[in-house]
Amino acid sequence: MADVQELLAELRALPCTSPRTARELAATVGRARSAAGRWADVLYDLRLWAAAYAGPRAAAALEIAFRKAEESFVELEIAHRDLARPAEDGTGRP
Repeated sequence: MADVQELLAELRALPCTSPRTARELAATVGRARSAAGRWADVLYDLRLWAAAYAGPRAAAALEIAFRKAEESFVELEIAHRDLARPAEDGTGRP
């Protein structure tokens, strides 16, 4: 469970204020992406344990939670990649 505690600390460290620049937004999205990936990893393990210790409804719910976490990670990866790429018009925004 140390991984979960580290993940919570990582999430708490995310800024609660609005980013002032595109670079700050990209950095925050990158940190959120990292946390989302770690959360998906936690849910992946829980999903595996549920197969042995939980009933079918709990196992199905954990499978769905894992899939949604994985989708969230992928969407944040897309957003981060887009934010990190300089715009072709030179504004630094997509």
